[in-house]
Amino acid sequence: MTADEPSPAAPRLEADAQPEADPQLDPVIQHPARLALTAFLSGCLEADFRTTRDALNLSDSALSKTVSALEAAGYVKSRKGFVGRRPRTWLSLTEQGRARLASHLDALQRIATQARARARFHASAPAPPE
Repeated sequence: MTADEPSPAAPRLEADAQPEADPQLDPVIQHPARLALTAFLSGCLEADFRTTRDALNLSDSALSKTVSALEAAGYVKSRKGFVGRRPRTWLSLTEQGRARLASHLDALQRIATQARARARFHASAPAPPE
């Protein structure tokens, strides 16, 4: 056996090989509150601020900061208006936001699939000799 050959005690699993393209997580969506907001908005055309705040269990200021960051990236759009005399803010996911969320979720799924494959392989591999 040469130095370039893998040792028989360390077989390689396909999941251990480097993927053709590494999963690309979106750094804008990666923050938990931003991921939660984009995921929530992906299920509707638009949602009012209060409903969104309550569904995500965030404070007004935390949701405002999250919306601002996602608006700056072009992922979320806010619309202001009135219901009767009361001001309201409605939030929606832009097409770019929907595409970036889908890509981010695909990357997370690839990472999870690779991790599960490695875990199954290592759980079924024989224990190293002592």
